[in-house]
Amino acid sequence: MLPFAYQVFSTVVSEGTFQKAALKLNVTPSAISHSVTQLESDLGFPVFVRSRTGAELTPNGELILPIIQEILNNVARLQQEADNINGLNSGLIRIGAFSSVCINWLPPIIQAFKKQYPRIDISVSQSGFDQIVRDVKNGTLDIGFVVLPVHEDRLIVDSLIQDEIYCVAPKGFVPENRHSVTKDDLADFDFILQPGDYDRDTKATLDYYGIQPNLIHFSIDDQSIVAMVEAGLGLGILPELALQKIIGDVVVYPFEHTFYRSIVLVTSSVQAKTPSTQHMLNQIHTYIADMYPEALLTRNETK
Repeated sequence: MLPFAYQVFSTVVSEGTFQKAALKLNVTPSAISHSVTQLESDLGFPVFVRSRTGAELTPNGELILPIIQEILNNVARLQQEADNINGLNSGLIRIGAFSSVCINWLPPIIQAFKKQYPRIDISVSQSGFDQIVRDVKNGTLDIGFVVLPVHEDRLIVDSLIQDEIYCVAPKGFVPENRHSVTKDDLADFDFILQPGDYDRDTKATLDYYGIQPNLIHFSIDDQSIVAMVEAGLGLGILPELALQKIIGDVVVYPFEHTFYRSIVLVTSSVQAKTPSTQHMLNQIHTYIADMYPEALLTRNETK
């Protein structure tokens, strides 16, 4: 039988505190503390640094995290295989995605999936690309939506679409050639992006045109970028997927030179074999093929 301490360890990592882990596992905080203490005694070293604000992994705890997570994932995979043999189709799928995928793709994907597999539970977490890759690598996520490049050779990387990047401008802005934005059109403007790895491809667009860093300002999300552009505070640089459900009195133009980000799926070789994960991967690819038939043609041409 799977040691309860492994479940406790993983839950404390994901929840951040012993109290939240206790609520998640429906046990007392003292049971969580006792389990962690016993695990540390068995291993011979501490796995958490405890503080008033929560519990953080020690360096040794970081080392054993992927090992314990792999044990938990293999047990879950075994249970799913047994359920499949018995005709049940149950399990849990943990998906990590960035904001525009959460808003535009995941609702219809999950809705269609739940109609076919109502007994399979799904959890979704939103974070940056690098964090999603780390979580898939550690086994705390089964599937991740990210963009290239993925600096992790041990993960399976599956291409989805090329997401073109556009210039978002206040109403009344018209490029000199009237149909695409050139370097000259960008003169005398500030630019509004999201911070961190989310906007590395849009930042690369500005690098191509030699935009100085002091002209780049940051906002918290795509909608707030559009609101600031609408107020005349600068130009936004956003991918097509991020613009699908954005509301604002702005205009959108392509660049004279086409820029895009490559959206991909990442999974581990272990989790990709799990029946529930296989079902979800198939559902995702069915959705992409229906919504972006040109992406399917591109994938076939490159095989």
